[in-house]
Amino acid sequence: PELCAVFHCRGCWTVLGDSLQLCAPEAPRLGFLTCFKVTNDVIWEDSLLIGLEEPLLGCAYNALSCRSCGLSVGFILHSAPSDLAYLRGLFCFFKDRILCYLLENQMVIEASKVDFPAVTLKK
Repeated sequence: PELCAVFHCRGCWTVLGDSLQLCAPEAPRLGFLTCFKVTNDVIWEDSLLIGLEEPLLGCAYNALSCRSCGLSVGFILHSAPSDLAYLRGLFCFFKDRILCYLLENQMVIEASKVDFPAVTLKK
């Protein structure tokens, strides 16, 4: 992969996942990254929540949080409108809640400032 990164919790630097597990195209308006797999340090609530604001308005989801510090880091969609249906069952990290350690240049950067290569799960 062109851009290899490890995703860390913004609150405590716990490793949550990596860019090798990225599986959906980034959508700038959404502000999150989507992964097939995450580490055991990502936990999710059993109860479903309903989104009351964009981009999750009307969606049913489980909240994801960091096991170490409890920071809310993302969600798993269970029910969504057709434009987000391809994300159901996947791990979505809020870009403003994670940091990226870029392996090639050994830098830490905010996830919101990183453009990952396009992937084609949606198609």
